[in-house]
Amino acid sequence: MKNNFCTCNDLACPLNPKNHDKGCSPCIQKNLRQKEIPNCFFKLAGLTGKRESYSFEEFAKLVLGKNGS
Repeated sequence: MKNNFCTCNDLACPLNPKNHDKGCSPCIQKNLRQKEIPNCFFKLAGLTGKRESYSFEEFAKLVLGKNGS
């Protein structure tokens, strides 16, 4: 199952679909387990800068523009 639409550019991550043939499933499973938002969601929202974490709270804070800047 090759993934051709993944927007994540973290090629060092072993869960990146470009590093195996299991698509997005391993990444999504890890994010669900750790209660995190996948990097591709941050990227889709235009949030490509530094972040404290991949938590739901951090994502919401950045999307709502409450990042302190």
